[in-house]
Amino acid sequence: MTRRIVDGIDPFLNRVDAILAEIAFSIQLPPSLHGKAVERYEAVRNHLEATTSIFQDQIEHFYPQGSMAIDATISTRGTDDEYDLDIVAQLGERFRSMQPLEILTELEKGLIGYRGLTVVRQTRCVTIYYADKMHLDITPSLRDEGTLERQSVIMHAKGPKASRDDREVPMNAYGFGEWYSERTPMELKVFEAFKRRWEDSQQCSIRADADADEVPVQADFIVKSNTTLAVQLLKRYRNIRYANRTGRMPPSIMLSYFAGAAARPGSSLTEALVRVANWIIGEIDEATIRNETLRVENPVYADDVFTDRWPENIEQQKQFAGDLRDLVRGIERALSGEILPTALQDWLREVFGDRVVTKAVDRMAMETRLATDQGRQGYTRRGSILVPAAPAVVTSAHASPVQGSRHTYFGDRFK
Repeated sequence: MTRRIVDGIDPFLNRVDAILAEIAFSIQLPPSLHGKAVERYEAVRNHLEATTSIFQDQIEHFYPQGSMAIDATISTRGTDDEYDLDIVAQLGERFRSMQPLEILTELEKGLIGYRGLTVVRQTRCVTIYYADKMHLDITPSLRDEGTLERQSVIMHAKGPKASRDDREVPMNAYGFGEWYSERTPMELKVFEAFKRRWEDSQQCSIRADADADEVPVQADFIVKSNTTLAVQLLKRYRNIRYANRTGRMPPSIMLSYFAGAAARPGSSLTEALVRVANWIIGEIDEATIRNETLRVENPVYADDVFTDRWPENIEQQKQFAGDLRDLVRGIERALSGEILPTALQDWLREVFGDRVVTKAVDRMAMETRLATDQGRQGYTRRGSILVPAAPAVVTSAHASPVQGSRHTYFGDRFK
């Protein structure tokens, strides 16, 4: 499928959009790690086919699913430097006579001892834990014959023994990824802005290490739309809110679905984020009024239910709707200038986590200082923060500087 391209809005041109974009930048899977992930899952496939007789000629497809498939991967729950990456292993005829637990166990056996890494069988996948904190989740699937490409079932079996709860679960991750890509065309200005960000980050790393060889930045994994940035921020917000809660949290695939459903290409980052959050609130409210739990289906395969394990009850979905209302109110107050500068930073740290917000603010302040020292006023060459000789702010992506705003730069703090 050829992905459409629209002009889009650079998320670094508006002050509130800019800090949110910097936060998203801080939690994204770096392009270098994306390249490493691709190398790793290809190596895993080769290992299974070459060293385990049951898998020889039996891996029909080995492909990314979930966040990795739509370029929305962020650091895992409760961390800032770990990444869960999801791979589907579509298996062949030899596995069709096996029960779910047997298939998961065979995959686990095929990977135990792989390069000395820790391998753990989960309820629906087998996870490989790498020393650099990358986790590769490999989900075995069986293709539904005579259906749309890669419509499948995946295995659900808790183990260690077979159970009446073991089952095959309908899935079409590939079709969903294609649907999402069609709904969210590449926004050229977003892509270019983040490509520059990663190039700048790479160059800073090279300068910091005199012994390092300069390696071109891999651009395969660059966020391509403000909608996908909004997904990353929603996932991060959810992770922070649920860090100390028990039970399951709203699934990432559900958030991605609502982002695709609500997508309006060419929107600003804050517009996209608020629209998606409000869309989810509306869907939850409608389900709650009917005294039902939220049901979200894969738009290309209705039997693939994204909410099959969350929410467990109406109170859980109402809690998440309340979380999203808090987020929307905060963004709207930030856009209106209602939140004072120091309070804005405190709110951002509460919402997205102290470390990533501090890193984002420090990076913005450093770029602004450099521009100020050089006597420049206006946008930096990289399209980041408006640097004032007198206080100034941009209130929209296309607006002119407005003098005397409270949102400006003083010393080393984002205002």
